Parts: sequence; C-alpha cells; structure tokens
Amino acid sequence: MLTLERHNQIMELLYKNTRMTTNELCEQLNVSAATIRNDLNFLEKEQLIKKFHGGATLPDQSNNLEFHKRDKINNIEKENIANEALNLIKNDQCILLDASSTSLALAKKLHIFDRLTVVTNGIYAMLALKDVPNITVIFIGGIVTKNSGCTEGLLGVDLLSKINADISFVSAHGFTLNEGLTDFNIYEVELKKQMLKRSKKSIALLDFSKFENVSTASFCKSNELDLIITDNKADNKALEKYRNSGINITVCE
Repeated sequence: MLTLERHNQIMELLYKNTRMTTNELCEQLNVSAATIRNDLNFLEKEQLIKKFHGGATLPDQSNNLEFHKRDKINNIEKENIANEALNLIKNDQCILLDASSTSLALAKKLHIFDRLTVVTNGIYAMLALKDVPNITVIFIGGIVTKNSGCTEGLLGVDLLSKINADISFVSAHGFTLNEGLTDFNIYEVELKKQMLKRSKKSIALLDFSKFENVSTASFCKSNELDLIITDNKADNKALEKYRNSGINITVCE
C-alpha cells in the first residue's frame, strides 16, 4: 500500500471513529506499529490529527488554519493570481469556484462582468457575490463545519450533475507531478472532483507555497489540468520540471 493511500485510510477511519489506538489502526490496515507511528507523526506534523499515548484523534479544528487566518497568508500573490485568472473569463460564461481563499480573491473581482453565472461551495465567495448585479450565484449545499468557509460532503453532487460549466477554478494544499492536486479534507476533496468533472476547462490557482507539497487526498491528476496559474516566487526548477512534463503554466508578475 502506498504511503499516501495509507494516510487517506487513516484519516477516513478517524473521521468515522473520531479516535483510534495504534493497535486498532494496525489491524485495520494490516501494517506494523512502527509504520503506523511514522504515519501518525507525519499527519500530526501536517496538523491533520492530534496524537495521544497509544493512538490518535481528530483535532478540535479539523485540519489546519481557520479560513480567515488562511485568507491573510500570501495575500499579494493571491491577488496577482486572481488578476491573471480574470483574463480567462468572458461574459455569459458559467464558472465554478472552490472554497479556497485564492478563489475568494477572484470572486471579489467578478463585478466587472455584464453577465456571469458562478457556481461555488465557498460560503464567503457566495456572500461576496450574492448582491452583485448581473451575476447569478448557484450555491452548492452540504455540511458546514465549525471554522470552515465551505460546504462539505456529496449532498451537492446532484446539483452539480445538472451544471455544464466553462471553467473550474480550484486551489489545493499541495501539488506534485505524481500526486497532482492534493488537499487535507477528504469530504471537500470528493466535491472538488465532481466540480472538475462538470467543466470544460480545469485551472489551478496555486501560490508558490503549494508546489512539491503533498496532502491527504488527491483530487486531480497533473495531466488533467489545462492550466496552472502561479506567482513569480514559485521555484523555477519545479516549474521547469512541470513544463517538461507537458503542464501548461502561467507565472503572473
């Protein structure tokens, strides 16, 4: 079993059971205690879990920083990426936005269009757009958890199945060639997969900090992306490697 797959299964078990002992995880995954301990050390370092003596549990605030704290990280880069993404949108299109802070930066700029349909699971993106003239907002329903800026789960899949979008704009916790786009929240990841399926073009909005990082679950293979938009702080060697593998990348200034 691959390490990332094992991490995914550990997170699924913890979401289901809230807390589990090392022995219980060993039995479920059929691996040694040493392997599980290494996995738990990694997941705790990523702030995905909280270890206790002999096992692990979910932290009080799920995985990572609250949305408003994440929203303040790499602000200039996100604004530049959003400005670049804006050039790809045309009047009369239907676009999908995930609940990332970078997509929110883009959402706040969409008032310049005469007519646009925006489909999103981002609570703050929806609130930013709901009173903007000439923009139709379709909000994807689901479960809302504490300190979250999005809806989670697959309750919105039926709605998405009726959507034919021109472009999906998504971000991620990490990106690598092998794992593609990865994120920490398994339930939000499943919704992102469905969003990408319902659009003609898939565009990733990734600031420099996301490259060569891997999180809990993959939701889009690297070769399935039409474009990555990033900022000028991104590592040139990593970008060259991606481009040599056929990935289309735009670096904004």
